Amino acid sequence: MADVVLFHHVQGLTEGVQSFAALLAAGGHAVHTPDLYAGNVFSSIEEGFAYAESVGAEEFAERTGRALAELPGTLVYAGISWGVATAQRLAQTRPGARGALLYEACIPITGDWAFGPWPAGVPVQIHGADGDPFFAGEGDIDAAREIVTILGDDLAQLYVYPGDQHLFTDSSLPSYDAAATGLAIERSIVMLDRVG
Repeated sequence: MADVVLFHHVQGLTEGVQSFAALLAAGGHAVHTPDLYAGNVFSSIEEGFAYAESVGAEEFAERTGRALAELPGTLVYAGISWGVATAQRLAQTRPGARGALLYEACIPITGDWAFGPWPAGVPVQIHGADGDPFFAGEGDIDAAREIVTILGDDLAQLYVYPGDQHLFTDSSLPSYDAAATGLAIERSIVMLDRVG
């Protein structure tokens, strides 16, 4: 069994994020969903970003630290969209990372935005839609392809789904794609079974 910490997207810890976590947990893994928004949930990406900016990076770092203090030291770090930045940073910089699951976003591991090199032996999966204006349109898919090229197919996988919606993994939003989410869950559980 793997312990997973799943960081929510910019609209907050929605019912859809919690349902996604439950689907991962149904595969036999422990999935933790810290609420970095302290109960706030927003109806749009724009409102979520406004809230995130009002809280600030320093406060989010403190909230993340408090959430992690209650969890095991060896974790698979997962994030959906906005939550990917936290998940990927921790997977790359926190000792004991068992893996990373990055949904609908990806940050380069080289260049100015990088958190540093990818840690040896830590597997990663990246999932996104081929027409998503954020994932495909803002360069995340290119960052994901670079990770696969650098790490190799044994350690890194990129799964691209047909569609033009962002947050397709959240069943509480109109952007939800049940078929793509089902595949993402199946593929994620394969990795979790491997590292658990």
